[in-house]
Amino acid sequence: MSDPTLFGFANVILEHQKTIGKEAKLRGPGLFTGEIAELILEPADANSGITFIREQDGRRAAIPALVQNVLKRPRRTCLHNGTMCVETIEHIMAALNGMGISNATVTVRGGATGEIPMGDGSSQIFVDAIESAGIVEQNVPIDPLVIRKPIHLTDGKASIAALPGPLDHLEVIYDFEAALPVGHQIFAFHLGVDSFAEDIAPARTFVFEHEAHDLRARGMGLHLTPNDLLVLSERGPIENRYRFTDECARHKTLDLLGDIYLAGRPIRGRIVAHRSGHHLNHMLVRRLLEQGTVEDRQLLLHRDAVMDIRKIQRILPHRYPMLMVDRVLEIQGEHKAIGIKNVTNNDIFFQGHYPGTPIMPGVMIVEAMAQLGGLLLSQKLDNTGRLPVLLSMDKAKWRLPVVPGDQLLIEAICVRSKQRTAHVRCKAYVQDRLAAEAELKFMLVDAEPPQ
Repeated sequence: MSDPTLFGFANVILEHQKTIGKEAKLRGPGLFTGEIAELILEPADANSGITFIREQDGRRAAIPALVQNVLKRPRRTCLHNGTMCVETIEHIMAALNGMGISNATVTVRGGATGEIPMGDGSSQIFVDAIESAGIVEQNVPIDPLVIRKPIHLTDGKASIAALPGPLDHLEVIYDFEAALPVGHQIFAFHLGVDSFAEDIAPARTFVFEHEAHDLRARGMGLHLTPNDLLVLSERGPIENRYRFTDECARHKTLDLLGDIYLAGRPIRGRIVAHRSGHHLNHMLVRRLLEQGTVEDRQLLLHRDAVMDIRKIQRILPHRYPMLMVDRVLEIQGEHKAIGIKNVTNNDIFFQGHYPGTPIMPGVMIVEAMAQLGGLLLSQKLDNTGRLPVLLSMDKAKWRLPVVPGDQLLIEAICVRSKQRTAHVRCKAYVQDRLAAEAELKFMLVDAEPPQ
């Protein structure tokens, strides 16, 4: 992890990751389907994150709790891996986020849909399970996603905004407005400062009376009575009573905290929501991850190179004017590499390619991406003594003119590598803008003919 005193981040407090101390089990019906499922919450190693395991009919699938695995569903959050799903996971995700659990495995057994037990429609049963299992601090710091620039999203009358704010916790302000008896409720919560277990976890799912009739007509929630969750008429809860005067706004905050934990990292800053639901919450997470990725790339520019030009020349046979990678900033095993091409007016191709308005030829950008891909492939031991030679190019797009003075930040990800061929996905950025991308395939040939 980078030194927090660099780049103006001196106020970021280094917290450690946490997991649970032992296994905890729950069993009960799902909120929408009523299907009985068993949930097993288990400790996990540092840096493993939250992973759901779906077991059904002798099949088993791991589903990381990340927004890219969301399958769109009405009124709930669903994750999937192929045809295997876990449904209505927002309440347990809120509990894990609220209790500061970074790493855990959640196994779901039983039922046709994979809907997890509902409890009373709040996060209370999950908080109780976490507290009974105990919380264990792990000797690895968390890597929070800090909101650096404002993001504002709308969906009809609903809106949500992410704003720079506290660096050591997340402030959430939820503005909920609905028909009577709810009216207008505003709730503010500081995750990491206030008590999730006391202030948020008991807040239950609510539904208006006409919505309950509609859901039952569609075969959903047939097992429920007004005693099981908040069913609201114009006069107030039916056969029930509020736990908080602003319980609806608190439960919407609960859902939000569960949904945003699909970033895979704790979020630091401020989120202001107005009538936001699962779909808009997921959209915000995606935008925050995009923003975080851009910032991470920019921070890389300040790192020392893992390969300077001399090391690059020991691997690649290219020389001036065809050596197109100046530095390699990061190599993650055989999976990913990030490198730099400094674009200057001294590059020989500018002498003849639109010399009055110099633009870097698209094929030269592809060549730079291919050379970084070759450096990445060279990390694999099986490729020792071989050279990656560009075999084909697919899905190539040039999205931004690259001119003298620009710095190309190139990313190469190995999709597949076999004995004689390899497939690498590449992107090139100028600052925070995508300049070009392509999928490249290589043939791995002997560097020298056999004797």
